[in-house]
Amino acid sequence: MKRLLALMAALLITLPAMAANADPALKKQVDAFVDSWHDDAAHARMAYFDKMAPDGVYIGTDRSELWQRDAFKAWARKYFEGKKSAWSFKATRRNVYTSGDGKLIWFDELLDTANMGHCMASGVIRKTDKGFEILHYQLSMAVPNEVADQVTELVRKAEATPGSAIH
Repeated sequence: MKRLLALMAALLITLPAMAANADPALKKQVDAFVDSWHDDAAHARMAYFDKMAPDGVYIGTDRSELWQRDAFKAWARKYFEGKKSAWSFKATRRNVYTSGDGKLIWFDELLDTANMGHCMASGVIRKTDKGFEILHYQLSMAVPNEVADQVTELVRKAEATPGSAIH
């Protein structure tokens, strides 16, 4: 985890100088890879987790949802095993960027989801000799500014509820 955090800090410092829109051929490959990853979840295929790096991190919408790949896989198993679908994310827009050497790729995407409505996500992908692997993925619910105060108040109330699992 420390190694990944150090990598992310280094990326934040150096990526603006290195960032470039991915060339169309690479963007097409990344789109196919990420769409395939989302499709694995939509069809409850455990291959979903194979597309994540062993040291990959997934951050969900709940503040308790920060997992390394194997812990995420263990948590999510109940949504995959014996199911037709775990969750369904369909990208409606995706921007793809790359480092100068093309080995690190990052993206942001707008998603339509079956159970949470519109969401946003960002991810970091590493290109290896074997293909792509997801290093980091962060999902967030897209809350319209017009209702943000209402959502914030609901969260405050939930956090203040005695015995709440929210910490």
